[in-house]
Amino acid sequence: MMREDVNVGRQFNNARREAMQFHPPFSAIVIGAGIVGASTAYFLAKRGVAVQLIDASAPASEATGAADGAVSVASKRPGPMMAAALSGVRLYATLAKEGVFAGAFKHRSTFIVAASDEECAVLEAHSAALATVGVRVDTLSAANLHQRFPVLSLKARLGVEVHDDGHAIGYQIVHRLLTAAQITVDRNTKVDGLAIAKGGRSVTGVSTRRGTIEADAVVIAAGTGSAEFLNAAGVLTPRKGQLLVTERAPRLNAAMPGAIMSGRYLLSKGTQKMANSTPARGLGLVIDPLVTGQFLIGGTREEFGDRQSNDIDAVSRILAEAVALVPGLASLRLLRSFSGLRTAVVDGLPLVGRMPGFDNAYIATGFEGDGICLGPVTGKSIVQLICGEAPEVDLTPFDPSRFERSGEKL
Repeated sequence: MMREDVNVGRQFNNARREAMQFHPPFSAIVIGAGIVGASTAYFLAKRGVAVQLIDASAPASEATGAADGAVSVASKRPGPMMAAALSGVRLYATLAKEGVFAGAFKHRSTFIVAASDEECAVLEAHSAALATVGVRVDTLSAANLHQRFPVLSLKARLGVEVHDDGHAIGYQIVHRLLTAAQITVDRNTKVDGLAIAKGGRSVTGVSTRRGTIEADAVVIAAGTGSAEFLNAAGVLTPRKGQLLVTERAPRLNAAMPGAIMSGRYLLSKGTQKMANSTPARGLGLVIDPLVTGQFLIGGTREEFGDRQSNDIDAVSRILAEAVALVPGLASLRLLRSFSGLRTAVVDGLPLVGRMPGFDNAYIATGFEGDGICLGPVTGKSIVQLICGEAPEVDLTPFDPSRFERSGEKL
């Protein structure tokens, strides 16, 4: 046999082995029934994989159930998170068209509004950055802004309309995904650890107080609870957020052509380089007109505090900022205040990919305030990775092994 034939034969056999190695698993366990875990389970089930979705409590009981519902690119700057968010918004639209999210996903613009010199400077730079990556934006002078958005107070000096954003309520999206895939969640089932095969390169399932549950692949999407599966302390950190919901005000609600995001939100999130650091409690105002006629108003970004409680200082500041920007809100009753924890990663990027040291264990966590937007597209991408395909989103910047490269072991 000629050398060229031998090389071709070897290439064929290698390709065949790779194809066999990356066939979809027959079974999988997903830990965490928030929006990321539910999305992962949904896309696995669509592949014919037998999925077991396990949660220490109940579906959408943590950050997903306490989120503002933004499916948005408005606060992103060019980079991997922007690219992921653009894919995320497109996937929401696709799933709505296919019927899975029909009626649960609402398209609407986001209006970023500046009311100070600092906010105006940040907003002008941010608008230009959004435009460079193809996001549809319109910059509105004070006069144009008030014509487009007449319920705003005169404090609003500059606005940017970010088109093609959307809104979805997290727990409704989780319900749609689980219903469409006919997945029943194993509630109140805490996973104590991974069951590791002899040799240590693969997992055979998970350990629980009910015993070991076996599967061909395991995906960890447990938010802050994912930290106990990692070998590096301090990679994940909880950040508290507080939100408010008003009574219905149909006329005022109808007068708002989209959600409002204050320029202060960009500062509190640290999106721009002008924001030197994130304070212990950052206040970033968002006012979202809900399809119910109510308003969702938020919020805070905090490094401390009881996740299950609100405090009068935060609620008072949020309401004062909201009324200063939309005076008509002053006549509405506050029906509910609630809080929750977002899971953040120390370098600002989520952990999505294969767990270092394992062939068939994966992790998807650390989205902070972007879980609703990125949940479905992350679930689809991690399933594509499991199946040996090119993920819809480039997961390279989110690779968990980056902490090993920086000297920490994950």
